[in-house]
Amino acid sequence: MSLEVTGKLLVKYDAQQVNDRFKKREFVLELAEEINGNVYTNYAKMQLVQQKCDILDRFNEGDSVKVSFNIKGNRWERDGKVNFITNLDAWRIESAAAGSNMAAPQAAPAYNNSYNNNNGGQQGTPNNFYNPSPENVDDLPF
Repeated sequence: MSLEVTGKLLVKYDAQQVNDRFKKREFVLELAEEINGNVYTNYAKMQLVQQKCDILDRFNEGDSVKVSFNIKGNRWERDGKVNFITNLDAWRIESAAAGSNMAAPQAAPAYNNSYNNNNGGQQGTPNNFYNPSPENVDDLPF
């Protein structure tokens, strides 16, 4: 499932090399919503991963941006306690200014439909965090 949100780029963090195969860069969007005449502000921390980390270089803090992202989550168990983590994985950032094409459109990332052995030894079970590319999702109700 691919989602979009528009907000103000509040904070850009430096890229982090988590391990030899994984790099991420986090940023925060300020999201303002008016409900019944009152403005409510929310803050969403999102991340870019791998080669997408450089997308953020084109924008400055304070810019109004439109972010396309996917929700990804993982489940793991440690010391008998089940834990969950949810990430908002951005894959495209565009200027929200009218008529501006600061960022070239990009295709949604293709997610791996592989099987792993990271689920308590049950082989042949799909990853719990499988999320198909938006182009391959048939979300029609009929």
